[in-house]
Formats: sequence, C-alpha cells, structure tokens
Amino acid sequence: MKYMEFGPWLQSELGCKVQKISVNAGMTCPNRDGTLGTGGCTFCNNQTFNPAYCRTEKSITQQLEEGKQFFARKYPSMKYLAYFQAYTNTYAELDRLVSLYEEALRVPDVVGLVIGTRPDCMPDNLLDYLEELNRRTFLIVEYGVESANDETLLRINRGHTFRQSCEAICRTAERGIRVGAHVILGFPWEPFDELMRQAEEIGRLPLTTLKLHQLQIIRGTQLAREYAEHPWAVPTAEEYIDLVLHYISRLPYGLVMERFVSQSPPEMVIAPQWGLKNHEFANLLRNRMVKFGQ
Repeated sequence: MKYMEFGPWLQSELGCKVQKISVNAGMTCPNRDGTLGTGGCTFCNNQTFNPAYCRTEKSITQQLEEGKQFFARKYPSMKYLAYFQAYTNTYAELDRLVSLYEEALRVPDVVGLVIGTRPDCMPDNLLDYLEELNRRTFLIVEYGVESANDETLLRINRGHTFRQSCEAICRTAERGIRVGAHVILGFPWEPFDELMRQAEEIGRLPLTTLKLHQLQIIRGTQLAREYAEHPWAVPTAEEYIDLVLHYISRLPYGLVMERFVSQSPPEMVIAPQWGLKNHEFANLLRNRMVKFGQ
C-alpha cells in the first residue's frame, strides 16, 4: 500500500517549492448566521488554525505579506498559495469573492489559491468564474465533507448531507478544477465498518486531494460540552495510525493525501493529546507500513 504525498505532488505541479499561507477573509457560515442554523459545527473553533497574522482588520494583501515574511526567513526562494481557510470562503456575493481572490493573486510570489468551503455554498455563477480562474492560475477548491454518514452530519450541525458533498465535488471536477476534501475520523458513534464504507465512498469521488484528521475535542465548542457531560474513550496515536492505514488502503493510489492529523494549539486541546505534528505522524505511518510490508 502506497499513497501520494502532498508536498512532492505540489512541487511537481508548480515546478517549485510552495507554501500555503492562511488568510481570513471575514466570512461566516450558513449554519452560524441563521440561514441554516446557529452555533456552527459542534467541533469547530476557528482559533485553532488561524495564525497571528490572520486578522480580519488586515487586508488580504497585508495578511499574505506578513505570512511571506514568516516563511521567507527560512526559504528565500519560496512561492506561495493563498489559503482562504477560515469559515466558508464562497459564502458571499460574487463581486466580493472575485475582488478577494484577485487581490490575493496580485501579491508577488503568490502562484495560486486554495479555497476552503462547504458543499452547499457553490453557486453556478461562482463555478463559472472559478473555471476561468483555473485556466490562468493554480487552484484547489477544498470542501468540508467531514463524514459520509448523514446522521453524523446532523448530529454535528453541519447543515448539509453527504449527497450534497458528492454533487458539489462532481460539479467542480467537471469544470476541470482540482478538488480537495476534508474528512474527520473518530466520531465515537461511527464504528470501524462504517468508516471503511466511508473510505470506499470517498474513493469513488473525483477528488485530487484528501485531508484526514482525528476528531479533536477543542475548548469552547459544543463537542467539548458533550464530552464533559458524557466522556468517551479517545484513540491512542497507535490506534489512530492503524485506523488510517485501514482507511487509506481503500482509497485509489492517485488520490493525493495532504495530511493525516490536525495540529491545534495544545492549550486548546482537551483530547486526544498526542503531541504529534503532521510530518511526525506521517513518519510513524511510513514506518508502520515498512514494518508490515504495506
């Protein structure tokens, strides 16, 4: 069993070393603003992945320039992708979205975009623009799928179904746009067999990249309150490695694996507390695969 790694794949696509820089465009989500619901996803606290320079009072240009300064000290020749990460980055009027995306692309050494969004927030007129944008720059549209189980999606207050995820991914891929997906492993009510079924469903979708990450219980979230009231067993790092190995064994080789774990500020994480960075986990995963000849 092998998989394609994101870093080497990205370098082969763009011909240079590339780093993503997160930006905060000041978006919200339809399950936060009352359109579909309030409170957002039960697991979500955007403070866990917003760097210090990601502040909505700063322009997209300023955020990117500060991000570049952070990385350029170590890699002077680095190029960058502007990663619209926080909340739902297609949830606004088309004119505003175009203005934000085009501003990011005008920043020197920014060679493309990664746009994080939800499957129910991709109107046809935006897809028309993104199809044209994809012809002139590097682009990934990344959908938060989270689970293939509609009961789970309801329970975590996503506000969309897995069918909507499939439809959005297919509509986007049909335009020739690279599509990524994000999936969470470890909801305590999703048994092993259910996750293996999910992997097979995900593997049939026209995805370019996939992110997996462990379910994290983050302070200040609804999930943290549920955990405090009725704690459940969280997997050890070794147990999660085994789960990931089984999961990716059901995925097609051509699917690029961007990451396997999420890194949040330790002071915000209630559980699990593994202390592993993504590259450290990937090394453990590779070692396990070598040990067992996979």
